Amino acid sequence: MAVTPNRRNKKMTPKQGSGRFYFSMLVLALVFGSLVARAAYIQVIEPERLIFEGDRRSLRADTTEVQRGTIVDRNGRELAVSVPVQTVWADPQRIHEGLGLDNRERWLALAEVFRTDVDELIAKVADPDRRFVYLERKVTPAVAEFVRQLGIPGIYLKTESRRFYPVGEITAHVVGFTDIDGRGIEGLEAIYDSVLTGTPGERVYRKDAQGRVVEEVRVTAAEQPKQLTLSIDQRLQSLAYAELKKAVRYHQATSGSAVIVDVQTGEVLAMVNSPSYNPNNRTDLQAHRMRNRAVTDAYEPGSTVKPLTVLAGLEAGAITADQVIDTSPGWLRLGGRRVSDPVNRGKLTVTEVLKESSNVGSAKIALATGIDKMLATYAAVGFGNDTGVALLGESYGILQNRRRSSDFETATLSYGYGVSVTTLQLAQMYAIIGNGGIQRPLTVQRREGAPAGQRVVSEANAKAVLGMLEQVVVDGSGKRARVRGYRVAGKTGTSRKAVAGGYGDEYVTLFAGVAPVSDPRLAVVVTINEPRGDEYYGSDVSAPVFAEIVGDALRLLNVPPDNLEDTQLKVAGFGGVHD
Repeated sequence: MAVTPNRRNKKMTPKQGSGRFYFSMLVLALVFGSLVARAAYIQVIEPERLIFEGDRRSLRADTTEVQRGTIVDRNGRELAVSVPVQTVWADPQRIHEGLGLDNRERWLALAEVFRTDVDELIAKVADPDRRFVYLERKVTPAVAEFVRQLGIPGIYLKTESRRFYPVGEITAHVVGFTDIDGRGIEGLEAIYDSVLTGTPGERVYRKDAQGRVVEEVRVTAAEQPKQLTLSIDQRLQSLAYAELKKAVRYHQATSGSAVIVDVQTGEVLAMVNSPSYNPNNRTDLQAHRMRNRAVTDAYEPGSTVKPLTVLAGLEAGAITADQVIDTSPGWLRLGGRRVSDPVNRGKLTVTEVLKESSNVGSAKIALATGIDKMLATYAAVGFGNDTGVALLGESYGILQNRRRSSDFETATLSYGYGVSVTTLQLAQMYAIIGNGGIQRPLTVQRREGAPAGQRVVSEANAKAVLGMLEQVVVDGSGKRARVRGYRVAGKTGTSRKAVAGGYGDEYVTLFAGVAPVSDPRLAVVVTINEPRGDEYYGSDVSAPVFAEIVGDALRLLNVPPDNLEDTQLKVAGFGGVHD
Protein backbone atom coordinates (compact mmCIF):
# COMPACT_ATOMS: atom_id res chain seq x y z
CA MET A 1 0.00 0.00 0.00
CA ALA A 2 1.44 3.35 -0.93
CA VAL A 3 2.31 5.97 1.65
CA THR A 4 0.75 9.37 1.30
CA PRO A 5 3.03 12.42 1.04
CA ASN A 6 1.64 14.12 4.18
CA ARG A 7 2.34 11.14 6.37
CA ARG A 8 5.89 10.83 5.03
CA ASN A 9 6.62 14.49 5.87
CA LYS A 10 5.48 14.07 9.44
CA LYS A 11 7.78 11.16 10.04
CA MET A 12 10.83 12.94 8.52
CA THR A 13 10.43 16.30 10.48
CA PRO A 14 12.50 16.19 13.81
CA LYS A 15 10.67 17.13 16.91
CA GLN A 16 12.75 19.49 19.21
CA GLY A 17 12.14 19.21 23.00
CA SER A 18 11.32 22.53 24.67
CA GLY A 19 12.87 21.48 28.04
CA ARG A 20 16.34 21.05 26.61
CA PHE A 21 16.20 24.50 25.06
CA TYR A 22 15.18 26.23 28.23
CA PHE A 23 17.86 24.40 30.19
CA SER A 24 20.55 25.60 27.80
CA MET A 25 19.34 29.17 28.02
CA LEU A 26 19.35 28.94 31.80
CA VAL A 27 22.95 27.72 31.84
CA LEU A 28 24.02 30.52 29.54
CA ALA A 29 22.19 33.07 31.68
CA LEU A 30 23.84 31.74 34.82
CA VAL A 31 27.30 31.86 33.24
CA PHE A 32 26.93 35.39 31.96
CA GLY A 33 25.21 36.47 35.18
CA SER A 34 28.02 35.11 37.30
CA LEU A 35 30.58 36.87 35.12
CA VAL A 36 28.71 40.15 35.42
CA ALA A 37 28.27 39.66 39.17
CA ARG A 38 31.96 38.85 39.62
CA ALA A 39 32.98 41.85 37.56
CA ALA A 40 30.67 44.07 39.57
CA TYR A 41 31.98 42.63 42.84
CA ILE A 42 35.59 43.16 41.82
CA GLN A 43 35.14 46.64 40.38
CA VAL A 44 32.43 48.08 42.63
CA ILE A 45 32.22 46.26 45.93
CA GLU A 46 35.83 45.18 46.60
CA PRO A 47 38.27 46.66 44.09
CA GLU A 48 41.08 47.29 46.59
CA ARG A 49 42.93 44.00 46.23
CA LEU A 50 43.29 44.16 42.46
CA ILE A 51 44.17 47.86 42.63
CA PHE A 52 46.83 46.94 45.16
CA GLU A 53 48.17 44.19 42.94
CA GLY A 54 48.19 46.52 39.96
CA ASP A 55 49.95 49.24 41.91
CA ARG A 56 52.59 46.78 43.07
CA ARG A 57 53.50 46.16 39.46
CA SER A 58 53.35 49.73 38.20
CA LEU A 59 53.81 52.22 41.04
CA ARG A 60 57.27 53.34 42.15
CA ALA A 61 58.33 55.70 44.94
CA ASP A 62 61.51 57.70 45.43
CA THR A 63 62.27 59.38 48.76
CA THR A 64 64.31 62.49 49.48
CA GLU A 65 66.14 61.91 52.74
CA VAL A 66 66.70 64.76 55.20
CA GLN A 67 69.51 64.93 57.71
CA ARG A 68 68.75 65.39 61.40
CA GLY A 69 68.95 69.01 62.53
CA THR A 70 72.20 70.27 64.00
CA ILE A 71 72.71 71.42 67.58
CA VAL A 72 74.97 74.45 67.93
CA ASP A 73 76.22 76.60 70.79
CA ARG A 74 75.33 80.27 71.17
CA ASN A 75 78.11 81.26 68.76
CA GLY A 76 77.19 78.74 66.05
CA ARG A 77 79.78 76.08 66.89
CA GLU A 78 78.47 72.62 66.08
CA LEU A 79 77.81 70.36 69.06
CA ALA A 80 75.88 67.65 67.18
CA VAL A 81 75.80 67.10 63.44
CA SER A 82 74.61 64.34 61.09
CA VAL A 83 76.97 63.03 58.42
CA PRO A 84 76.11 60.64 55.53
CA VAL A 85 77.46 57.10 55.89
CA GLN A 86 76.94 53.75 54.15
CA THR A 87 75.06 50.74 55.50
CA VAL A 88 75.66 47.21 54.16
CA TRP A 89 72.54 45.11 53.53
CA ALA A 90 71.78 41.90 51.69
CA ASP A 91 69.02 40.30 49.62
CA PRO A 92 69.35 36.58 50.53
CA GLN A 93 67.20 35.50 47.58
CA ARG A 94 69.52 37.24 45.10
CA ILE A 95 72.57 35.84 46.90
CA HIS A 96 71.30 32.28 46.42
CA GLU A 97 70.22 32.91 42.83
CA GLY A 98 73.63 34.38 41.99
CA LEU A 99 75.53 31.60 43.82
CA GLY A 100 77.00 34.24 46.11
CA LEU A 101 77.77 31.73 48.86
CA ASP A 102 80.07 29.60 46.69
CA ASN A 103 83.15 31.77 47.25
CA ARG A 104 83.80 31.48 50.99
CA GLU A 105 87.01 33.52 50.78
CA ARG A 106 85.05 36.67 50.04
CA TRP A 107 82.81 36.02 53.04
CA LEU A 108 85.88 35.51 55.22
CA ALA A 109 87.20 38.90 54.08
CA LEU A 110 83.81 40.49 54.75
CA ALA A 111 83.62 38.99 58.25
CA GLU A 112 87.11 40.27 59.00
CA VAL A 113 86.29 43.91 58.21
CA PHE A 114 83.04 43.62 60.17
CA ARG A 115 84.94 42.01 63.06
CA THR A 116 82.47 39.18 63.36
CA ASP A 117 82.39 35.41 62.92
CA VAL A 118 82.04 34.26 59.30
CA ASP A 119 79.52 31.54 60.18
CA GLU A 120 77.32 34.06 61.99
CA LEU A 121 77.51 36.35 58.98
CA ILE A 122 76.53 33.60 56.53
CA ALA A 123 73.70 32.50 58.84
CA LYS A 124 72.05 35.91 58.33
CA VAL A 125 71.57 35.18 54.61
CA ALA A 126 70.91 31.44 54.87
CA ASP A 127 67.15 31.74 54.24
CA PRO A 128 66.56 32.14 50.46
CA ASP A 129 63.01 33.38 51.04
CA ARG A 130 64.14 36.56 52.81
CA ARG A 131 64.55 39.73 50.77
CA PHE A 132 66.26 42.10 53.21
CA VAL A 133 68.71 41.83 56.11
CA TYR A 134 71.23 44.24 57.60
CA LEU A 135 74.81 43.01 57.60
CA GLU A 136 76.49 46.08 59.15
CA ARG A 137 75.05 49.50 59.97
CA LYS A 138 76.82 52.78 59.30
CA VAL A 139 80.29 51.68 58.22
CA THR A 140 83.25 53.91 57.41
CA PRO A 141 83.87 55.01 53.79
CA ALA A 142 86.88 52.67 53.60
CA VAL A 143 84.80 49.64 54.63
CA ALA A 144 82.04 50.62 52.19
CA GLU A 145 84.54 50.79 49.33
CA PHE A 146 85.97 47.39 50.32
CA VAL A 147 82.49 45.84 50.27
CA ARG A 148 81.85 47.39 46.87
CA GLN A 149 85.07 45.91 45.47
CA LEU A 150 84.28 42.42 46.81
CA GLY A 151 81.34 42.30 44.39
CA ILE A 152 79.34 39.60 46.19
CA PRO A 153 75.99 39.16 44.36
CA GLY A 154 73.03 40.29 46.47
CA ILE A 155 75.03 42.56 48.81
CA TYR A 156 74.31 46.27 48.49
CA LEU A 157 75.08 49.63 50.08
CA LYS A 158 72.58 52.29 51.05
CA THR A 159 73.12 55.79 52.38
CA GLU A 160 72.09 56.60 55.96
CA SER A 161 73.14 59.31 58.39
CA ARG A 162 75.22 59.03 61.52
CA ARG A 163 75.19 61.45 64.43
CA PHE A 164 78.58 62.91 65.30
CA TYR A 165 79.49 64.98 68.34
CA PRO A 166 82.55 67.16 67.58
CA VAL A 167 83.41 68.00 71.21
CA GLY A 168 82.63 64.55 72.61
CA GLU A 169 82.56 64.21 76.38
CA ILE A 170 82.64 67.95 77.09
CA THR A 171 78.95 68.48 76.23
CA ALA A 172 77.77 64.88 76.47
CA HIS A 173 75.48 65.35 79.48
CA VAL A 174 73.71 68.37 77.99
CA VAL A 175 73.43 67.33 74.32
CA GLY A 176 72.87 63.58 74.88
CA PHE A 177 72.88 61.17 71.93
CA THR A 178 70.73 59.21 69.46
CA ASP A 179 70.29 55.51 68.84
CA ILE A 180 71.43 53.75 65.66
CA ASP A 181 68.20 54.72 63.89
CA GLY A 182 68.68 58.41 64.63
CA ARG A 183 66.12 58.74 67.44
CA GLY A 184 67.13 60.88 70.41
CA ILE A 185 67.34 58.85 73.61
CA GLU A 186 69.36 61.06 75.98
CA GLY A 187 69.72 64.75 76.80
CA LEU A 188 68.50 67.45 74.45
CA GLU A 189 68.56 64.94 71.58
CA ALA A 190 65.64 63.19 73.30
CA ILE A 191 63.79 66.28 74.54
CA TYR A 192 63.81 68.01 71.13
CA ASP A 193 63.65 64.87 68.99
CA SER A 194 60.55 66.03 67.11
CA VAL A 195 62.14 69.41 66.38
CA LEU A 196 65.41 67.93 65.16
CA THR A 197 63.72 65.25 63.03
CA GLY A 198 62.47 66.35 59.61
CA THR A 199 60.03 64.62 57.24
CA PRO A 200 61.50 62.99 54.11
CA GLY A 201 60.11 64.05 50.73
CA GLU A 202 58.42 61.49 48.46
CA ARG A 203 57.73 61.20 44.71
CA VAL A 204 55.23 58.53 43.69
CA TYR A 205 54.88 57.77 39.94
CA ARG A 206 53.57 55.02 37.63
CA LYS A 207 55.62 53.11 35.05
CA ASP A 208 54.50 51.00 32.11
CA ALA A 209 55.90 47.58 31.09
CA GLN A 210 58.78 49.25 29.24
CA GLY A 211 59.82 51.23 32.31
CA ARG A 212 58.56 54.57 31.05
CA VAL A 213 56.96 57.05 33.47
CA VAL A 214 53.34 57.43 32.43
CA GLU A 215 51.85 59.21 35.44
CA GLU A 216 52.97 61.42 38.32
CA VAL A 217 50.79 60.26 41.20
CA ARG A 218 52.01 62.34 44.12
CA VAL A 219 54.93 64.61 45.05
CA THR A 220 55.44 65.50 48.71
CA ALA A 221 58.08 68.09 49.54
CA ALA A 222 60.55 67.28 52.31
CA GLU A 223 60.11 69.10 55.61
CA GLN A 224 63.52 70.23 56.79
CA PRO A 225 64.36 69.88 60.50
CA LYS A 226 65.08 72.88 62.67
CA GLN A 227 68.41 73.85 64.15
CA LEU A 228 68.66 73.95 67.94
CA THR A 229 70.73 76.87 69.23
CA LEU A 230 71.82 76.49 72.84
CA SER A 231 72.73 79.08 75.43
CA ILE A 232 75.92 77.07 76.06
CA ASP A 233 79.16 78.84 75.17
CA GLN A 234 81.50 76.11 74.01
CA ARG A 235 84.56 78.08 75.12
CA LEU A 236 83.28 78.32 78.69
CA GLN A 237 82.06 74.74 78.58
CA SER A 238 85.53 73.51 77.62
CA LEU A 239 87.42 75.48 80.24
CA ALA A 240 84.96 74.55 83.01
CA TYR A 241 85.19 70.88 82.09
CA ALA A 242 88.99 70.95 82.01
CA GLU A 243 89.25 72.56 85.46
CA LEU A 244 86.59 70.31 86.98
CA LYS A 245 88.08 67.12 85.59
CA LYS A 246 91.51 68.10 86.86
CA ALA A 247 90.15 68.81 90.36
CA VAL A 248 88.16 65.57 90.55
CA ARG A 249 91.25 63.60 89.55
CA TYR A 250 93.61 65.49 91.90
CA HIS A 251 91.36 65.07 94.96
CA GLN A 252 90.38 61.50 93.96
CA ALA A 253 86.74 62.51 94.23
CA THR A 254 83.78 60.38 93.19
CA SER A 255 82.35 63.06 90.91
CA GLY A 256 81.98 66.78 90.38
CA SER A 257 79.74 69.35 88.69
CA ALA A 258 80.07 72.98 87.67
CA VAL A 259 77.51 75.44 86.31
CA ILE A 260 77.91 78.94 84.85
CA VAL A 261 74.77 81.10 84.60
CA ASP A 262 74.40 84.49 82.96
CA VAL A 263 73.06 86.63 85.81
CA GLN A 264 71.34 89.12 83.51
CA THR A 265 69.50 86.71 81.18
CA GLY A 266 69.18 83.41 83.06
CA GLU A 267 71.00 81.54 80.29
CA VAL A 268 73.11 78.54 81.25
CA LEU A 269 76.48 79.26 79.66
CA ALA A 270 78.14 76.04 80.83
CA MET A 271 77.08 72.84 82.57
CA VAL A 272 79.71 70.14 83.06
CA ASN A 273 80.12 66.94 85.00
CA SER A 274 82.98 64.59 85.74
CA PRO A 275 83.18 61.70 85.05
CA SER A 276 81.73 62.03 81.58
CA TYR A 277 81.56 59.78 78.50
CA ASN A 278 82.24 59.88 74.77
CA PRO A 279 78.91 59.87 72.88
CA ASN A 280 80.74 58.92 69.67
CA ASN A 281 81.89 55.60 71.16
CA ARG A 282 79.50 54.01 73.66
CA THR A 283 80.81 50.46 73.47
CA ASP A 284 81.79 50.20 77.13
CA LEU A 285 79.58 52.97 78.48
CA GLN A 286 78.76 52.74 82.19
CA ALA A 287 75.35 53.93 83.34
CA HIS A 288 76.63 56.15 86.15
CA ARG A 289 78.66 58.22 83.67
CA MET A 290 75.53 59.21 81.75
CA ARG A 291 73.92 61.05 84.66
CA ASN A 292 73.78 64.83 84.37
CA ARG A 293 74.67 65.32 88.02
CA ALA A 294 74.30 69.09 87.88
CA VAL A 295 70.50 68.65 87.66
CA THR A 296 69.86 65.11 88.94
CA ASP A 297 71.94 64.91 92.14
CA ALA A 298 70.75 66.91 95.15
CA TYR A 299 72.95 67.53 98.20
CA GLU A 300 72.64 69.32 101.49
CA PRO A 301 74.38 72.56 100.51
CA GLY A 302 76.01 73.38 103.83
CA SER A 303 77.25 76.91 104.42
CA THR A 304 76.56 78.07 100.85
CA VAL A 305 72.97 78.85 102.01
CA LYS A 306 74.03 81.06 104.92
CA PRO A 307 73.68 84.15 102.69
CA LEU A 308 70.08 83.09 102.16
CA THR A 309 69.58 82.93 105.92
CA VAL A 310 70.89 86.48 106.23
CA LEU A 311 68.66 87.53 103.33
CA ALA A 312 65.62 85.98 105.03
CA GLY A 313 66.45 87.84 108.25
CA LEU A 314 66.79 91.14 106.40
CA GLU A 315 63.55 90.58 104.49
CA ALA A 316 61.67 89.74 107.69
CA GLY A 317 63.16 92.71 109.54
CA ALA A 318 64.57 90.37 112.17
CA ILE A 319 68.08 91.78 111.74
CA THR A 320 69.81 94.76 110.19
CA ALA A 321 72.87 94.72 107.95
CA ASP A 322 75.07 96.29 110.62
CA GLN A 323 73.74 94.31 113.56
CA VAL A 324 76.15 92.61 115.99
CA ILE A 325 75.43 89.01 117.02
CA ASP A 326 76.99 87.47 120.11
CA THR A 327 78.12 83.91 119.32
CA SER A 328 79.74 83.31 122.74
CA PRO A 329 80.63 80.80 124.09
CA GLY A 330 80.91 79.29 120.60
CA TRP A 331 78.03 76.89 120.98
CA LEU A 332 74.27 76.88 121.38
CA ARG A 333 72.15 74.19 123.03
CA LEU A 334 68.71 73.72 121.52
CA GLY A 335 66.34 71.07 122.81
CA GLY A 336 69.10 68.92 124.18
CA ARG A 337 71.15 69.14 120.97
CA ARG A 338 74.10 71.33 120.19
CA VAL A 339 75.01 73.82 117.48
CA SER A 340 78.66 74.88 117.59
CA ASP A 341 81.53 76.69 115.90
CA PRO A 342 85.11 75.37 115.82
CA VAL A 343 86.14 78.18 118.22
CA ASN A 344 84.44 80.88 120.23
CA ARG A 345 84.28 83.82 117.84
CA GLY A 346 82.58 86.19 120.28
CA LYS A 347 80.64 89.13 118.93
CA LEU A 348 80.29 89.20 115.14
CA THR A 349 78.64 91.54 112.70
CA VAL A 350 76.33 89.97 110.14
CA THR A 351 79.10 90.31 107.56
CA GLU A 352 81.53 88.56 109.91
CA VAL A 353 79.03 85.75 110.45
CA LEU A 354 79.37 85.01 106.74
CA LYS A 355 83.13 85.68 106.64
CA GLU A 356 83.82 83.29 109.50
CA SER A 357 81.00 80.94 108.45
CA SER A 358 79.61 80.88 111.97
CA ASN A 359 76.97 78.22 112.56
CA VAL A 360 75.97 79.82 115.87
CA GLY A 361 75.55 83.23 114.25
CA SER A 362 73.41 81.91 111.38
CA ALA A 363 71.35 79.82 113.82
CA LYS A 364 70.53 82.89 115.92
CA ILE A 365 69.52 84.78 112.78
CA ALA A 366 67.22 81.92 111.74
CA LEU A 367 65.62 81.67 115.19
CA ALA A 368 64.95 85.41 115.17
CA THR A 369 63.48 85.19 111.65
CA GLY A 370 61.19 82.21 112.26
CA ILE A 371 60.63 79.03 110.30
CA ASP A 372 57.81 80.49 108.16
CA LYS A 373 59.92 83.36 106.82
CA MET A 374 62.90 81.06 106.35
CA LEU A 375 60.95 78.57 104.26
CA ALA A 376 59.27 81.33 102.27
CA THR A 377 62.64 82.82 101.31
CA TYR A 378 64.09 79.41 100.43
CA ALA A 379 61.10 78.71 98.19
CA ALA A 380 61.25 82.18 96.63
CA VAL A 381 64.74 81.57 95.20
CA GLY A 382 63.68 78.26 93.66
CA PHE A 383 64.49 75.60 96.25
CA GLY A 384 62.07 72.68 96.07
CA ASN A 385 61.08 73.57 92.51
CA ASP A 386 62.34 73.22 88.94
CA THR A 387 64.67 75.82 87.48
CA GLY A 388 63.02 76.11 84.07
CA VAL A 389 65.71 74.35 82.04
CA ALA A 390 63.46 71.32 81.38
CA LEU A 391 66.30 68.79 81.26
CA LEU A 392 65.78 65.06 81.63
CA GLY A 393 65.90 63.81 85.21
CA GLU A 394 65.94 67.25 86.83
CA SER A 395 65.52 66.96 90.59
CA TYR A 396 63.49 69.42 92.63
CA GLY A 397 65.62 68.74 95.67
CA ILE A 398 63.97 68.62 99.10
CA LEU A 399 62.36 71.55 100.88
CA GLN A 400 59.96 70.26 103.49
CA ASN A 401 56.95 72.41 104.28
CA ARG A 402 57.50 72.26 108.02
CA ARG A 403 55.29 74.96 109.47
CA ARG A 404 55.91 73.45 112.89
CA SER A 405 59.57 72.87 113.47
CA SER A 406 61.84 72.53 116.46
CA ASP A 407 64.40 75.21 117.20
CA PHE A 408 67.18 72.78 116.38
CA GLU A 409 65.68 72.02 112.96
CA THR A 410 65.33 75.73 112.25
CA ALA A 411 68.95 76.25 113.28
CA THR A 412 70.33 73.45 111.10
CA LEU A 413 68.27 74.71 108.16
CA SER A 414 70.14 78.00 108.44
CA TYR A 415 73.48 76.40 107.61
CA GLY A 416 72.37 73.98 104.95
CA TYR A 417 71.12 70.82 106.64
CA GLY A 418 67.56 69.51 106.36
CA VAL A 419 67.32 70.86 102.80
CA SER A 420 68.81 69.50 99.59
CA VAL A 421 69.43 71.32 96.31
CA THR A 422 71.08 70.62 92.99
CA THR A 423 74.12 72.45 91.68
CA LEU A 424 71.88 74.25 89.19
CA GLN A 425 69.39 75.35 91.87
CA LEU A 426 72.25 76.80 93.91
CA ALA A 427 73.49 78.66 90.82
CA GLN A 428 69.98 80.09 90.36
CA MET A 429 69.98 81.34 93.98
CA TYR A 430 73.29 83.18 93.52
CA ALA A 431 72.13 84.57 90.16
CA ILE A 432 69.12 86.08 91.96
CA ILE A 433 71.38 87.73 94.53
CA GLY A 434 73.65 89.02 91.76
CA ASN A 435 70.65 90.30 89.80
CA GLY A 436 69.38 92.47 92.65
CA GLY A 437 66.61 90.11 93.76
CA ILE A 438 65.13 89.41 90.30
CA GLN A 439 64.46 85.78 89.40
CA ARG A 440 64.54 84.73 85.77
CA PRO A 441 63.79 81.15 84.71
CA LEU A 442 66.96 79.38 83.65
CA THR A 443 67.27 78.06 80.10
CA VAL A 444 69.65 76.05 77.94
CA GLN A 445 68.35 77.69 74.75
CA ARG A 446 69.80 80.97 73.55
CA ARG A 447 67.73 84.02 74.40
CA GLU A 448 67.62 87.29 72.54
CA GLY A 449 67.72 89.77 75.38
CA ALA A 450 66.66 89.34 78.99
CA PRO A 451 63.11 88.13 79.68
CA ALA A 452 60.87 89.82 82.19
CA GLY A 453 61.80 88.56 85.63
CA GLN A 454 60.02 88.34 88.94
CA ARG A 455 61.21 90.18 92.02
CA VAL A 456 61.50 87.72 94.90
CA VAL A 457 63.60 89.78 97.37
CA SER A 458 64.21 93.49 97.68
CA GLU A 459 67.03 95.05 95.70
CA ALA A 460 68.51 96.74 98.75
CA ASN A 461 68.75 93.51 100.73
CA ALA A 462 70.15 91.56 97.77
CA LYS A 463 72.88 94.17 97.25
CA ALA A 464 73.66 94.20 100.96
CA VAL A 465 74.18 90.43 100.98
CA LEU A 466 76.27 90.66 97.80
CA GLY A 467 78.55 93.15 99.54
CA MET A 468 78.89 90.81 102.52
CA LEU A 469 79.81 87.93 100.22
CA GLU A 470 82.53 90.06 98.67
CA GLN A 471 84.14 90.38 102.09
CA VAL A 472 84.05 86.57 102.42
CA VAL A 473 86.36 86.38 99.40
CA VAL A 474 88.51 89.41 100.30
CA ASP A 475 89.62 88.23 103.74
CA GLY A 476 87.25 85.51 104.88
CA SER A 477 86.88 81.77 104.37
CA GLY A 478 86.73 82.18 100.58
CA LYS A 479 90.12 83.81 100.01
CA ARG A 480 91.23 81.09 97.60
CA ALA A 481 88.38 82.09 95.26
CA ARG A 482 89.89 85.50 94.53
CA VAL A 483 90.34 86.38 90.86
CA ARG A 484 93.03 88.83 89.87
CA GLY A 485 91.59 92.04 88.48
CA TYR A 486 87.98 91.33 89.45
CA ARG A 487 85.81 91.80 92.51
CA VAL A 488 84.29 88.46 93.44
CA ALA A 489 81.56 87.56 95.93
CA GLY A 490 80.97 84.02 97.11
CA LYS A 491 80.63 81.48 99.87
CA THR A 492 82.24 78.17 100.70
CA GLY A 493 80.30 75.11 101.78
CA THR A 494 81.16 71.73 103.24
CA SER A 495 78.48 69.23 104.18
CA ARG A 496 78.62 65.68 105.47
CA LYS A 497 76.66 63.17 103.43
CA ALA A 498 73.65 61.59 105.04
CA VAL A 499 73.61 57.82 105.55
CA ALA A 500 71.13 55.50 107.22
CA GLY A 501 70.78 56.59 110.84
CA GLY A 502 72.75 59.83 110.59
CA TYR A 503 75.80 61.20 108.77
CA GLY A 504 78.83 59.35 107.45
CA ASP A 505 82.44 60.31 106.88
CA GLU A 506 82.02 61.44 103.25
CA TYR A 507 81.77 65.11 102.34
CA VAL A 508 80.42 67.31 99.58
CA THR A 509 82.47 70.47 99.07
CA LEU A 510 81.03 73.51 97.32
CA PHE A 511 81.79 77.06 96.33
CA ALA A 512 79.17 79.39 94.90
CA GLY A 513 79.70 82.96 93.86
CA VAL A 514 79.10 85.93 91.57
CA ALA A 515 81.47 88.11 89.54
CA PRO A 516 82.24 90.90 88.93
CA VAL A 517 80.59 92.54 91.94
CA SER A 518 80.42 96.01 90.36
CA ASP A 519 78.19 94.73 87.55
CA PRO A 520 77.38 91.04 88.15
CA ARG A 521 77.65 88.98 84.98
CA LEU A 522 78.25 85.36 86.01
CA ALA A 523 76.98 83.11 88.78
CA VAL A 524 79.19 80.03 89.16
CA VAL A 525 78.84 76.97 91.40
CA VAL A 526 81.41 74.19 91.77
CA THR A 527 80.50 70.95 93.55
CA ILE A 528 83.05 68.22 94.34
CA ASN A 529 81.56 65.01 95.69
CA GLU A 530 83.47 62.85 98.19
CA PRO A 531 87.04 64.18 97.90
CA ARG A 532 89.66 61.94 99.46
CA GLY A 533 92.78 63.02 101.30
CA ASP A 534 93.54 65.71 103.83
CA GLU A 535 91.68 68.47 101.98
CA TYR A 536 87.91 68.18 102.11
CA TYR A 537 86.70 71.71 102.88
CA GLY A 538 85.05 73.86 100.23
CA SER A 539 87.67 76.55 100.78
CA ASP A 540 90.45 74.12 99.85
CA VAL A 541 88.80 71.94 97.17
CA SER A 542 86.11 73.91 95.32
CA ALA A 543 87.20 77.55 95.78
CA PRO A 544 90.39 77.25 93.65
CA VAL A 545 88.40 75.61 90.83
CA PHE A 546 85.87 78.44 91.03
CA ALA A 547 88.68 81.01 90.77
CA GLU A 548 90.16 79.38 87.66
CA ILE A 549 86.80 79.06 85.91
CA VAL A 550 85.64 82.60 86.72
CA GLY A 551 88.95 84.23 85.79
CA ASP A 552 89.16 82.55 82.40
CA ALA A 553 85.45 83.01 81.70
CA LEU A 554 85.48 86.76 82.38
CA ARG A 555 88.49 87.23 80.16
CA LEU A 556 86.96 85.17 77.35
CA LEU A 557 83.79 87.26 77.54
CA ASN A 558 85.86 90.47 77.48
CA VAL A 559 84.39 91.66 80.76
CA PRO A 560 86.44 94.67 81.85
CA PRO A 561 88.29 94.36 85.19
CA ASP A 562 86.69 96.19 88.11
CA ASN A 563 89.54 95.80 90.60
CA LEU A 564 92.61 97.37 89.03
CA GLU A 565 94.24 97.77 92.45
CA ASP A 566 94.60 93.99 92.55
CA THR A 567 96.58 93.86 89.31
CA GLN A 568 100.28 94.48 88.97
CA LEU A 569 101.85 95.58 85.74
CA LYS A 570 104.54 93.23 84.47
CA VAL A 571 107.26 94.85 82.37
CA ALA A 572 109.52 92.76 80.18
CA GLY A 573 113.17 93.71 80.44
CA PHE A 574 116.50 92.38 79.35
CA GLY A 575 116.96 90.56 82.61
CA GLY A 576 113.61 88.81 82.50
CA VAL A 577 110.16 89.76 83.73
CA HIS A 578 109.87 92.21 86.63
CA ASP A 579 106.84 93.16 88.72
